[in-house]
Amino acid sequence: MLQRSRLEQLVDALDHHGWDGLLLYGDGWRQDYLRFLVDLRYQGPYAFAFVNPASDVVLIVSDPWDAALARAGSAGDLEVILAPDPTDALARLSFGRSAVCGLELMEARLVNALVRAEGVPPASATAAIERLRMVKTPVEIDALRRAAALADRGYEHFVHTIEIGMAEYELVAEVEAFLKSEGAEDNFMLLSSGGTEVRSMKPATERRFAEGDLVATELTPQVDGFYAQICRTLVVGAPSQAQREAFDIFRRAQEAGEKRLRPGVRIGDVARAENDVFRDAGFGKYTGPEYTRVRGHALGRFVDERPQVLEDVDDVAEEGMVIIVHPNTYLPSVGYMVFGDALVVTANGCESLATTDRILFTNAERVA
Repeated sequence: MLQRSRLEQLVDALDHHGWDGLLLYGDGWRQDYLRFLVDLRYQGPYAFAFVNPASDVVLIVSDPWDAALARAGSAGDLEVILAPDPTDALARLSFGRSAVCGLELMEARLVNALVRAEGVPPASATAAIERLRMVKTPVEIDALRRAAALADRGYEHFVHTIEIGMAEYELVAEVEAFLKSEGAEDNFMLLSSGGTEVRSMKPATERRFAEGDLVATELTPQVDGFYAQICRTLVVGAPSQAQREAFDIFRRAQEAGEKRLRPGVRIGDVARAENDVFRDAGFGKYTGPEYTRVRGHALGRFVDERPQVLEDVDDVAEEGMVIIVHPNTYLPSVGYMVFGDALVVTANGCESLATTDRILFTNAERVA
């Protein structure tokens, strides 16, 4: 439960930044900051992990079930406190001048409890910890590999399940059930279906699939606390020539980004390599924020980690980063398409964690 290699990094961060203590905060939506150190899949609305320079760790949870689970799994290497009202516990565990990872997510009353206890506002440790999270440990990469393998199987189930007349929410329910039955802790999934009127992905609706639809999805199961994502596009029925030609642009853009991704390369240059393929094809307009959010992002304990793959991002690729390169965007000839794989940065380049074919899929037959 206690991630000891990460604990050493956090104690070093305390010394480097001059903090007296570090709090990792998790709420019901973002568990990833806390699970970076204490891998507890908690059920309550709050969880906090405190670290001091002596490497002592105190876990505060607000739900009795979480406390029992943490005590059973802690092996005595951390103290567990049950505090339905966390403000009192925060006051008792003041370190002097503490920093908070996840400060931007904390309710005002919790921040105010720290201010009352310490006399000064806490510093934000979010950016510093996100920087540590960018490079995964071998154990974390192994979990990401297993999540990617489940994503592959999930997309295979997606292809075999979709049919004309099925509602988007019915397909998502089938895929969610499959992934959960195969061990996924969670799954983040967006999709879109239709034609040239579709400009982005979204949660599932009651819309029913029709002949000729493009169906784009990103599928992101979580295994042992880590998310891996795959992006693919499927045509309901036989693809049109326009759909084939558009897919070829996406395929070449993804390949260009993947080829560029290696240690020492600026992440913004990976995005530029993807975008240049669209520019060369006359679609540079569709690489901007009006039509696309990012050209990829890191994966890990959250579905969309730093760094994001955009041309103005100066983070540099390092061995051990796991990044999905996906040139997802709208094209006026066909609508919204997606295509991307999770990639682990290696010593000499990168390796795809996905095994799903890199093709334009169809529910009738696979088309290269």
